[in-house]
Amino acid sequence: NCGFTLAPARADQRALVVRNLERAEDISAAAMAQGIDWRWENFADYLGVLDTLPKGINHACYIGHSALRTWAMGERAFEKSASDDDLGVMTGELRNALAAGAIGFSTSRTNNHETSDDRPVASRLADWSEVEALVCAMGAAGNGVFELAMEAESRSPDPAIRREALGRLSDLAVKSGVTTTFGTVPGVITDPEIWRDYLRTFDSTAQRGGTMVGQSHSRDVTVLLSFKTILPFDKLPVWREFRTQPLDVQKAQLRDPAIRARLEDIARTGPYGRAIGTEARKPNWKAIHYFDTPIPPHRTIAAMAAERGADPVTLMIDLALESDFNCFFQQVIVGEDLDGLLEIMRHPRTIMTFSDTGAHVGQISDCSIQTHLLAFWVRQRQAFTLEEAVRMITLAPARVWNFADRGMIREGMVADLNVIDPDRIAPRMPELVHDLPGGARRLIQRADGIAATVVAGQILMRHGEHTGALPGQLLRGRVRH
Repeated sequence: NCGFTLAPARADQRALVVRNLERAEDISAAAMAQGIDWRWENFADYLGVLDTLPKGINHACYIGHSALRTWAMGERAFEKSASDDDLGVMTGELRNALAAGAIGFSTSRTNNHETSDDRPVASRLADWSEVEALVCAMGAAGNGVFELAMEAESRSPDPAIRREALGRLSDLAVKSGVTTTFGTVPGVITDPEIWRDYLRTFDSTAQRGGTMVGQSHSRDVTVLLSFKTILPFDKLPVWREFRTQPLDVQKAQLRDPAIRARLEDIARTGPYGRAIGTEARKPNWKAIHYFDTPIPPHRTIAAMAAERGADPVTLMIDLALESDFNCFFQQVIVGEDLDGLLEIMRHPRTIMTFSDTGAHVGQISDCSIQTHLLAFWVRQRQAFTLEEAVRMITLAPARVWNFADRGMIREGMVADLNVIDPDRIAPRMPELVHDLPGGARRLIQRADGIAATVVAGQILMRHGEHTGALPGQLLRGRVRH
């Protein structure tokens, strides 16, 4: 969704593709090296490889701007603007990718995306004219959705700067005829007019004949913290050294008063520096929750510490030790405005599908956004009917991405179904597993209340267990004119 893909990738430049992904998406370079069989260079060949792989669920693919830039420019993609020749190479590969079945083109313009050596990812070096040329080429091809991680100007506290950025994007949506989509969540900064400007832009773009769709979450955007995964303190040198030790050693040392006192003092006063993307950041104890149930409400560490007359750092470590390091905390990055979130979700030009599942594998667990919608917003808050919520997570996204044969139960449609118990459906607590190549870790989150998942008429999952069926397909984009 943010311009990071494994194709196109020339054989001698695969490390450049990995460089874009590794830090920005929290995916281990070692796991990628062990797990990826590079049997492609261009995007069409990549889709061909995916087509042959056994799959449980369906897959569809954007072509990512950062990979497209390194394909055309190599190392220069991280250093400078594209030349006319570079842009010609990018445009040609984009057209070929769309003809082969890419469902669109994605990019990142946010300063939250950097490489592991602290440089902007390749797409951030692109001039706006480069983005315009690529999106207009997609419009001319009659195929694809444009998705972007928004630039900082669109979130500026200065209304004039915001209007320029959003107006530029709206102009592109109208000019290109391409459906444009991006994340729309409250609380990016405190001014609610920022996300309301987004909603107004969706409406004004539609009035001008363009299509712009916001992607909402169903809850706060958070980083999951734990001693088994990541902590805010990991950014501090003394803590970083401490955290390289086995967990049993960490537990024992935290019970040593002298070591504990030193670590706590550094956690309170240390230089945290700047956090990128979904990295854990300097603790704001009013925005760190004790994550003891999968569905809110959750108590903040600040509130719990005040009740107990405890220091927040001390309390967080105590809670972790009491659970044998098995508890989680949630550090809110964006959110804590349920009324604003509900207004966004109810807007006719938004869809509830803003998830980073599959990336940020040790930092966040977004796979629960649909079950959270059903458990929290439907059953607990009664803000939506069950029928409204089901449409939000089936037909609505299917229409935006032009999957005309999916999203409803009707003769002639593909039988992709979930069989659910509306009274029980809910996410479970996240789990940490080490099942990526080389034993690399990731967070997973299962659900209750789903009796079966049916893909193309075959039962893939029954009560959360895989049946052995592999009916998934690569879904290729369709030319619309």
